[in-house]
Amino acid sequence: MNDTAIRSRWVLANGVRTHYAEAGGQGSTLVALHGGGAGSSGASGMGPVLPLLGRDFRVVAPDSIGGFGLTDTQAPTPYGLISRAAHMADFVDALCLDKFSVLGNSQGAWSGVYYAMLHPDRVEKLVIVSSLTIAGSLGLKQAPNEAMHALMGYDGSRAGMKRLLEALIIDKARITDALIDERQRAATRPGAFEAFQRMAQGIEFVRNDPVLKLQTQWQEALPALTRRIPTLILWGTQDTFAVPATGRALAEMLPDARIEWVEGAGHQVQTDAPDRAAAIIREFLHG
Repeated sequence: MNDTAIRSRWVLANGVRTHYAEAGGQGSTLVALHGGGAGSSGASGMGPVLPLLGRDFRVVAPDSIGGFGLTDTQAPTPYGLISRAAHMADFVDALCLDKFSVLGNSQGAWSGVYYAMLHPDRVEKLVIVSSLTIAGSLGLKQAPNEAMHALMGYDGSRAGMKRLLEALIIDKARITDALIDERQRAATRPGAFEAFQRMAQGIEFVRNDPVLKLQTQWQEALPALTRRIPTLILWGTQDTFAVPATGRALAEMLPDARIEWVEGAGHQVQTDAPDRAAAIIREFLHG
């Protein structure tokens, strides 16, 4: 068996039929969490780095609840990303993972950090890739841009999916027909669009609830977490969604975290520059 091949797997995570991609099998475990764009999944969001990191680690990349990948579209998400982080907790428990590192892109990074705040004894290291969501939880503001409009304006069409991917990935050669079609199938399967809408409603509910929104204000909690758990931030120099200025501001607020800029990469650093991203992540996890 080729341990670096991406394997399709299923697990029942607290009653939620959860699909995940897996690579490797030797060494410590890395949980890889995809971003929040329509149709994303463990394989489509993290696929280019999975076989590369699988040479050194066991990498598991779940499809989140909220209409992503192949995971059950009926799973409830009343608290938005907090619900997504709870699903991650159920997922790692279902796989009997006691200690592991976390790699997360965008909303996936937020979910991984939230989990680490609740379970700092179980997370060995954190890798944050281009997360505007985390920046927002630190009180950082960024003006709307065209990439945001493309992501939020996905209309269910294949052309809309292509526009979405072009907002996230700079290297257009990596936006293949296979990738477009894979994400389009995931985004348009029965129940996925409604699940995606419910996730957005859950995020908005938390944002406006006077008690719950306090759980998303990390000005003190995240710097404290990065003092306890070694943290790496990867950011693309050409990110048009979470712009480099936001990455620099985030790094200033997290002086104990290490930041690495990946030249020419966009919001999905792991897709635009998989070899470079994998090399940096590998060195950090082994260090």
